[in-house]
Amino acid sequence: MHHATIVGTLLPVSKRATRVMLVTASVIFTALCAQVAIPLWFTPVPLTGQTFSVLLTALLLGSQMATWSMGLYLLCGAIGLPVFAGATGGLVRLMGPTGGYLLGFLLAVYLVGRLAERGWDRRLSSCLLALCLGELAIYISGLLWLSHFVPSGQLLAMGFYPFIPGDLIKIGLVTVALPSGWKLLNGGGELS
Repeated sequence: MHHATIVGTLLPVSKRATRVMLVTASVIFTALCAQVAIPLWFTPVPLTGQTFSVLLTALLLGSQMATWSMGLYLLCGAIGLPVFAGATGGLVRLMGPTGGYLLGFLLAVYLVGRLAERGWDRRLSSCLLALCLGELAIYISGLLWLSHFVPSGQLLAMGFYPFIPGDLIKIGLVTVALPSGWKLLNGGGELS
């Protein structure tokens, strides 16, 4: 069963201008969230706010627009616009240690967007599961690529464990926001 996302319920997303505006706004928001970065001295992967934007974009826009958005974000970065962490860009960033995580954004937004289109963003438990699956897609892609840059015995210590606390906070914020937004939009009701 297909459900409209919360943005699709509030805005006329069938209009091209609206879709272009939403995709562009998402790219800008993701670029801004990328600048909320904490470099970690023991890993080539910084802790950023990007995944917050990626997951929120997927739930708000659905699979198609979110995938376009992340594709455009990656294209902007690939051609050198300073949209990645540390106001950097260029193919070297996509080919470097963080490239797998960045490409994982595409997998995550498609997956989480599809789940949102099936109503998973309306309840706390299903929203939490959708976001965890999205994070898992980012981690798998990121770790597979990062394994080419770090010793195998240090892969999880450099590319997974340090990011869990921050990602749990980001998932928690988005998990509460979307079902609460639906609750407000529907005039109350119980949040489960």
